[in-house]
Amino acid sequence: MVVGKRLPLQRRDRPGFAPEFPYRSPVQERESSIVPVPALALDLDLVLADTRPLWRDWLEDAARRTHVELDLPEDRGEAAALLDERLGDWRPLLDRFAADRGPVYFRPHADTGATLRVLQAAGVRLGVFTDAPRELADIALAHVGAARRVETVGTLDEVLRELGEGAVVVRSRAELTSAAAVYHSSDGR
Repeated sequence: MVVGKRLPLQRRDRPGFAPEFPYRSPVQERESSIVPVPALALDLDLVLADTRPLWRDWLEDAARRTHVELDLPEDRGEAAALLDERLGDWRPLLDRFAADRGPVYFRPHADTGATLRVLQAAGVRLGVFTDAPRELADIALAHVGAARRVETVGTLDEVLRELGEGAVVVRSRAELTSAAAVYHSSDGR
């Protein structure tokens, strides 16, 4: 620094900021009016990605390849138990099938992704429940861009147990949007 020469009052690259003062975020200075946030348990098929069409196509493909008639119940948890009896180690087949065809079946929704970001930034714990096999759920979450935002995946009971008291069950995109609206309005947006 040259002695006797004064620094400019404003920096040219960032007008309004004097070089003597470090930048302080206005968000850090104000008090937060948000109370401790709840956790949300999201229905995978209704809120993020409908896995049923891919599941049905995989069942058709598996029946054709294995020459085994797969007349299974709608509940995929029960269907998994029957598949264990009839096909044995079917999960790697489902995983490979879903990984190959996932981009066709699962598309991210920009508004849903933005809502999940807002909720995660606000400290809301997110869980996803489904009756789909875990392999299928993981691929669906990865393709819609929600995998890194979700803490737990499982059945509704498992997710609620993991998220703890106060978890709110969300069964539609509209419910998810209204849950996030609280955080949008508290941000001043």
